[in-house]
Amino acid sequence: TVIPGVVKSVLLVIWIIALLRFLNVVAVEVRVRLDKKESIGDDIFLLVKNLSRVAVILLAVFWILAFWQVNLTPIFASAGIAGIAIALAAKDTLANFFGGISIFADKTFRTGNYIVLDSGERGEVVEVGIRSTRIKTRDDVLITIPNSILANSKIINESAPVPNFRIRVPVGVAYDSDLDHVEEVMMQVALQHDGVLGKPSPRVRVRTFGPSSVNFELLCWVKEPSLKGFITHNLLKELF
Repeated sequence: TVIPGVVKSVLLVIWIIALLRFLNVVAVEVRVRLDKKESIGDDIFLLVKNLSRVAVILLAVFWILAFWQVNLTPIFASAGIAGIAIALAAKDTLANFFGGISIFADKTFRTGNYIVLDSGERGEVVEVGIRSTRIKTRDDVLITIPNSILANSKIINESAPVPNFRIRVPVGVAYDSDLDHVEEVMMQVALQHDGVLGKPSPRVRVRTFGPSSVNFELLCWVKEPSLKGFITHNLLKELF
């Protein structure tokens, strides 16, 4: 009566230990690949890893109890009641956690991307955590936003689908100016600037007639959104 249960329990423990070690090896390999892509924060990865280990251990415990013919119905009923209580108490935390999972699954953005929020803030994503995402603005101010809010907000990702970013440089000239000459100068300045990409090629457009000026706009592309302010500054000086 006793020996078969003991043998099954020992074999199950051996297999569970082997499975946990295998999961650890897989986790290390996945972590290396995710580090290259910078697509998920360390805390979310560790949480998912630990939850997986806990799930395997709980499964082993219930399996061993089944070997010894222990009635699991009261245990599952108690676990269900406890789960409801925990879910109600940690509703916001769970919403933020699943919001972070949805951000990762949808690939809305990742660490290093420049995003613009609904409220108008623009910055670089520095961390996607379990409960929140942190964004550093151009003023070196850190904004922390709950993942549940981000998952249900309109997000503009300036770094996707390609890192190249188009900037718009407005220029106003007097009404008696030679517009063809103005366009030629603007194109020459853009083409000679090292920070402006050659492809797609820069463009010059007349936009509006202002109260005292003809308003042009220089459209050109830079390597990444973080260069927007610096390149615009240099172009305006050269155009002047």
